[in-house]
Amino acid sequence: MKQLLFSLLLLCPFFAFSQSNNSPSSYDPHEIAITGYLQTQYQRAQSPGISSFSGGNFEKNSQDRFMIRRGRLKIDRSDKYSSIVFQIDATQNGVALMDAFIQLHRPDSKNLLFTAGLFNRPFGYSIVYSSGYRDFPERARVFQTLMPRERDIGAMVTFRPDHKMFHFLTAELAVINGSGYSARDYDTKKDIVGNLGFRFDSLANKKLHIGFGGSFYKGSVRNDKETYYTSTSNGFVKNTSPNNVGSNAKRNYYGGNLQIQYDNTFGATSFKAEYVAGTQPGVASTSSTTGAIASQSFAAQPATDLYLRPFSGYYLWLSQRIAKSRFTALLAYDVYDPNTDVKESEIGAPNSFTTAGDIKFSTLGYGMTCQVGPRIKLTAYNEHVVNDTTELPEYVNDLKDDVFTMRLQYRW
Repeated sequence: MKQLLFSLLLLCPFFAFSQSNNSPSSYDPHEIAITGYLQTQYQRAQSPGISSFSGGNFEKNSQDRFMIRRGRLKIDRSDKYSSIVFQIDATQNGVALMDAFIQLHRPDSKNLLFTAGLFNRPFGYSIVYSSGYRDFPERARVFQTLMPRERDIGAMVTFRPDHKMFHFLTAELAVINGSGYSARDYDTKKDIVGNLGFRFDSLANKKLHIGFGGSFYKGSVRNDKETYYTSTSNGFVKNTSPNNVGSNAKRNYYGGNLQIQYDNTFGATSFKAEYVAGTQPGVASTSSTTGAIASQSFAAQPATDLYLRPFSGYYLWLSQRIAKSRFTALLAYDVYDPNTDVKESEIGAPNSFTTAGDIKFSTLGYGMTCQVGPRIKLTAYNEHVVNDTTELPEYVNDLKDDVFTMRLQYRW
């Protein structure tokens, strides 16, 4: 099933570059432009103190909260030869730098762009698609785990042919640190990210819009220990040697994505899907490194032994605008399996070295948005999160970790 889905995504992305974080508000020459959006929300969790990918974990004794999910302020400027973009995120947790990059291009064409600085990794569809335009509250669990905060520091080349015959094509290649947006590069290796996307917006009398593409990520994580663990069908195998110190564990992903929108008498129907698989270096789950964080990408040199996991994940997003009303119905399903080698029923078995970092999760989301005004959007959304049962004491049954979100967004 997974292989079939991936093949369809590759053979079957970008809609509207204005909705990509890796671009200014406009490439037309302009002085300082200020844009942004604010997302304020109320959330109710099924249980107090749960771990969550819906805006972060809940406090130990709390199962509901008000929060500023995103407070983005974007400043950009463009002239004949270049653009500069600077974006911050201001929430109750403080102010963080989100984007800071310079783009160079020819004065008579934007078909070839050179980008340098802090920007979204050009992998797939949802990573670069702005959260200010996305109907669904959050990105899928698999992408939040592999690429937390989406950004990295490096340089990128983007090619979009001017020729009318090839205007549907976008190719991107980036060289990045691999340690995320806020960390120093902790080894001498650089990671390479590539994306090839296609879009067709004028099919079936301009009612059908299709986008699809494929991406790869080729990188590594330095191993500072004599021991590392490789995954098998029975758990992990321990590898110990003095020669392992300073070696590099592969961090390789490949993915495919598909977007379809059809404007019909019932409104507009949109379907989006993305699949990603590969090898992810992680660590063992501990009291301080719990659950999915064990397989999350590193912002600093890992202090414990590495665990190499083959993973896969995907999401399916379906949205339906209801006729010409302001309402859009949402339905989503995503799956993340951080270790495809081992069965969930064997996680926690003696001498398997498996932990909570190997557990498969699936999430069913459903809700509705209301476009209150040109700049204001209200979203009500519920996520039913299911983990497969294991032999680990805390994961013998499905956790009660569903989350309901009511969000108000203002974009300018």
